[in-house]
Amino acid sequence: MQRVAIVRFPGSNCDHDSLKAAHDAGLDSYYVWHRETDLKQADAVVIPGGFSYGDYLRSGAIARFSPVMSSVQQFALKGGPVLGICNGFQILCEASLLPGALMRNAGLAFLSRPVDVRIERTDTPFTSRYHVGQVIRLPVASGDGRFTAAKETLAELESEHRVVLRYVNAGAIDAEPNPNGSSREIAGICNPARNVVGIMPHPERAADLRTGSTAGADFLRSLAAPAAASAA
Repeated sequence: MQRVAIVRFPGSNCDHDSLKAAHDAGLDSYYVWHRETDLKQADAVVIPGGFSYGDYLRSGAIARFSPVMSSVQQFALKGGPVLGICNGFQILCEASLLPGALMRNAGLAFLSRPVDVRIERTDTPFTSRYHVGQVIRLPVASGDGRFTAAKETLAELESEHRVVLRYVNAGAIDAEPNPNGSSREIAGICNPARNVVGIMPHPERAADLRTGSTAGADFLRSLAAPAAASAA
């Protein structure tokens, strides 16, 4: 059974959801406090959503200096799978494990609602059980969810096929094709080695029928039982 470390920061609020979603996917999930440096023989790391350090300076900017992040960086550089969700995505960008930045939403308001996203890549440890072009509905809950990067970086992400999720309008009346104004409708990206993935929507909040959806469950099920990857 794969071991998954769920990193907790002061202000994390999706750590319990992530722990349960990983457990339900058949993974041995456990917490690692941000002041620890031992990932406890993790096979994968999840940095959950929330408001680390209250987002007082800039989302993820303080958490990036927590002791645990040195271990996460070393783990990622050795090819270990790392998933950052919402605030976790912001932390990965601040830690330079992913490019770009997450800025204030285009409407300057906190956005909490379901959104439609399209799976762009299945050749990552967290998306292999989906198929390219599949549209799923996941919730977002962020004030700083607008992905942005330099033109050169955006072109590189596209040319290297590193956009993992993209916001779309699947035809639902309440759907928005780009709810937070992200560049090129980007909702998630990966690093060149494809083992580090950052996404803004919350798959762990759509991983149990009791919450109304299991559309996000395969992000962690992909770790437990990878399917054959089908790259676009």
